Amino acid sequence: MPDTMNHHEALIYVMVMMSAVDTAMTDAELERIGRLTSFLPVFDGFDHDHLMHAARECTALLDGPEGLDIALEVVREALPPRLYDTAYALAVEIAAADFSIAQEEIRLLQLLRDRFGLDKLTCAAIERGAMARFRK
Repeated sequence: MPDTMNHHEALIYVMVMMSAVDTAMTDAELERIGRLTSFLPVFDGFDHDHLMHAARECTALLDGPEGLDIALEVVREALPPRLYDTAYALAVEIAAADFSIAQEEIRLLQLLRDRFGLDKLTCAAIERGAMARFRK
């Protein structure tokens, strides 16, 4: 875990947590993380060579005792409150990347919503937007 985490790393942690929560990090999810970090304005100035390093740090933290709880707290502390809904939206994007949302992913979304203090209407709007984007 980095001594000081910036918002880029915190957002990557959220996406990696979502990808790993069902114990199956799919290629679609990993590709989506790479694509999102390459074009979203919130990642302006991010060194893309650092992506795999941040992802490995997150998975190492998750593998430790109470890893998910610690990772959630580290992310909450690193993110400015204005990016809490952005983090939630990124988690939803990764959950939807493989066109299937597992129960573990739903639970992580609930944990993120609670940890960030997001209201249910905001989360529902983010989720509904993802449903519209991923509809076939």
